[in-house]
Amino acid sequence: MVQSDAATVDEYLAGLPEDRRAAVAAIREVLRGELTGFTEAMAYGMPCFRRGDGTEVAYASQKRHLSVYLLRDDLKEAFADRLAGHDTGKGCLRFSTPAKVDLPLVRDLARAVAAS
Repeated sequence: MVQSDAATVDEYLAGLPEDRRAAVAAIREVLRGELTGFTEAMAYGMPCFRRGDGTEVAYASQKRHLSVYLLRDDLKEAFADRLAGHDTGKGCLRFSTPAKVDLPLVRDLARAVAAS
C-alpha cells in the first residue's frame, strides 16, 4: 500500500500524478457531499473521514489502482448486485484506472455509511 506523508488532504491531492488527481478529487467531493457531520483528515497516509473517534471512510491513489475504503460486511451484502464486476478487497473497492471510477456507486455507498 502506498502511503503519503502529506499533512493535509490538499497536500495529498497536489502530490498526485496529474492523470489521477481529477479522479481522486472527484471521489473526495462525492464523499464530502454525503458524509456531512464527518471530519476530513489524513490517517495511515491517506485521506479519510472520521465520525467520533473512528475512521469510517478513506480513499487513496495506490500504485495500480484507486481505492475507496468503506465496505463493511453489511454494505457488501446490501450492494452485492452493484458491486458485482468490481474489484473489491477486504473493506475496499478498487478501480484500475481513473476512467473506471464509479462515482454513483461511491456516492450511494457513502450515503449508506452516513445513514448507519
